[in-house]
Amino acid sequence: MQPIAWLIFVLASAVLVLISRKSLSRPGSHGFYRFFAWEFMLILFIRNAPAWFANPVSWYQVISWLLLFISCVPVILGTLLLKNIGQPQSVKKPAPRQDEALYAFEKTTSLITTGIFQYIRHPMYSSLLLLTWGFFFKRLDWVGFGLATAASLFLLVTAWREEQENIRYFGPAYQEYMRHTRRFIPFLF
Repeated sequence: MQPIAWLIFVLASAVLVLISRKSLSRPGSHGFYRFFAWEFMLILFIRNAPAWFANPVSWYQVISWLLLFISCVPVILGTLLLKNIGQPQSVKKPAPRQDEALYAFEKTTSLITTGIFQYIRHPMYSSLLLLTWGFFFKRLDWVGFGLATAASLFLLVTAWREEQENIRYFGPAYQEYMRHTRRFIPFLF
């Protein structure tokens, strides 16, 4: 990597450490693993940045842009539902989630099973997976494949840990929800 790439990596990593500091102090939490997924994604992004617009009509660039654009859909739909339904002001809501390692939008008090959540449990992580592979398809090589695979594995562990946390918080309702939904890709996975 060139010096400017190293500088970008160090500065962006510092930002990731800053926003993940509470999660990093809790090894085993979903946020702990998410940080490492973000780091691998960052490395992949910076590494493939010079190829971002190379061969713009090649098959791999077309796939890349498709994945990058599609990645916007689950994150937007998921965020809107988390914001509007995840923390209703009802009398029957459970005690607020006090885990300070969670971001505000993660402190949902209601299990959301409508909209995109009726098909997949982790729309935000689906977006990150799509982004990761969109970054990979900018420049096809084994190093990029390894970085994308590592980021994907960390996202898988992140989702698994979050599911364990949600089972503890929502109980059998979340386990039932898991039986009817997929983790990342509707009807498949």
